[in-house]
Formats: sequence, C-alpha cells, structure tokens
Amino acid sequence: MSIISVTSIAPLSKNYLNCLEVPQRRWRIKASSSTVPSPSPGVDLKTLEAAISKKDSDSAKEALDKLREDGWAKNWSSHPYVSRRMTSLRELTTLGIKNAENLAVPSVRNDAAFLATVVGTTSVLAIITGQLPGDWGFFVPYLIGSISLVVLGVGSVAPGLLQAGIGAFSSFFPDYQERIVSHEAAHFLVAYLLGLPILGYSLDIGKEHVNLVDERLQKLIYSGKLDAKELDRLAVVSMAGLAAEGLKYDKVVGQSADLFSLQRFINRSQPPIGKQQQENLTRWAVLFAASILKNNKAAYEALIAAMSNKASVLECIEAIEKAV
Repeated sequence: MSIISVTSIAPLSKNYLNCLEVPQRRWRIKASSSTVPSPSPGVDLKTLEAAISKKDSDSAKEALDKLREDGWAKNWSSHPYVSRRMTSLRELTTLGIKNAENLAVPSVRNDAAFLATVVGTTSVLAIITGQLPGDWGFFVPYLIGSISLVVLGVGSVAPGLLQAGIGAFSSFFPDYQERIVSHEAAHFLVAYLLGLPILGYSLDIGKEHVNLVDERLQKLIYSGKLDAKELDRLAVVSMAGLAAEGLKYDKVVGQSADLFSLQRFINRSQPPIGKQQQENLTRWAVLFAASILKNNKAAYEALIAAMSNKASVLECIEAIEKAV
C-alpha cells in the first residue's frame, strides 16, 4: 500500500520560501498498538478494524460509508465541500487566528533555544575545566569548546540528524506535547470529516505525523494531475495543524513541514496556479480548517483526549462519533 505524505504549504508572506529549506515532516499512517475497543452497542466494527490493520484505505472507506448508512458514523465525510474563494488575512483574524500575518514565517524558537543551550553549556564547562592543572587546563576546554562547531557541522552535513536532536530537546518546553497532540488531532479530525480515512498516527518525538493512504490520490499526485477539488481538500487537511495552533497560540511553531507538503501538492496540480493564487489557497485552507475545528469543538476535544492516551485509530474514530 502506497502512502501519501501530507503536511502543508503555500506562502502567506515573502518569508515563505525559507520554509522549503526545512526538512519535511510526514503524515505517516501507522496504526497504534493500543488495544482495540469494544464495539459500540449494536454496531459491528470488525470490518473497519480489519481494514485499518491491513492499511487498506478503500476497504476502510467502504466500511465507514456502510457505518454511516447504518446511522453510526455520522461525522464521517459529513462536511459539505466548499469551493475555494478569495480570503483575506482580516478574515483569519476575525475567526480567531492569532498573528495571522506571520503564519508562514518559520519559527526559530526551538532551534535558537537548542543552540543557545549548547553554546552556553559548553562555554561554562570550558571556563570551569580551564582551572585544571597542567596541560589538562588547555586541552579539555579546547575539546569542550569544539562541541559547538561539531553541532554546526552536523547541521550542515546532516540537517535531519540535527533536527532530531532539536526535536528531542524541544520536549522540555512545557507546551511541547500539548502542541503536538492538538496539531496532529486537527489533521486527523479534518481529514475524517472531509472523507479521507486515517489508518494511523504517531506522536513520537521526531516522528509526529498523521498520514493518508489513498491509492487514487497517490496516482493523481505522482502523475501531476491533481484537480482543483482534490487540491482544495488536501490543502485544508494540510493546514489543519497550523490552523489549530493559530487558534490557540500566539506563535505557530509546527508550520514548516505542513507548508512544505502543500507546496508539493500545488506542484502536482493541474492547471498550474500562480503565486497569488497559492497565497490565497493557503489563507482559504487555514480559514476553512479553523472553521471546521471551531464548529466541531466537542469532537476535536474528544479526539485530543483519546490521542493523548495513545488510543488506537479505531478508538479515535469512536471518540469522534461519540462526541456530542
């Protein structure tokens, strides 16, 4: 089963191109190892469970469509399609997005904190070890001081490795785990409501993602034939995490990978769209995703709670459907 990597993109400012230098974070489909929940009374979830375990998106869609017909999966593919329209930054602000004009500006909070910690720590240690007797007082500070240069060298040669280190370091921020869960839950919920099945997710440090597995979309992306409707759907799902952070925090820190993914979809769409259209697509997708999250607050909060407890995909779907 091929995997569609999703994360989002399209500029909101001139700084947008800087986003393309950031390593891509993927939305991978990876089923949780949590135990499968007991079926809801009178509902047979075995077919859906089997489809999820096999990573079979077509079967998962069929199972969810059947459950919707039976009156259980009422939220599945429930959001009406709204075509793209011109969207302004003012609309984002009115909806509740904080600092809408800076949504596409990459955050350097985690990077700066990591580098400052490395430089500060090694500097202090170098000064302390400089008091060692004899040659030790020369060589040890020299070796410790070179650590900062090594870190910069690793960042130049293997940026992915440095990002992994920064990701691990970022976990010390008080809001880190909360941001991850709310960000990935937004991708999950919006995709589900738009009719794109999620077969797995991960909240592991450096591997945070929700991926879409869809053979038809995969073929359209690889062939460069995504039409406007499919591009719009993927754009909204891609920007859902950014929208969720924008609604809650003054500064978005997880947007770079999302923006990178959307640009990939834009590059694979037909007919091609220009820069201004790309900027508008991003604004509209953020607005649409944020509206979905606000209008489905109960389901969103239930999903966040489930994912925080490392619930399986099936448990997450049940949480969405049981939310009032």
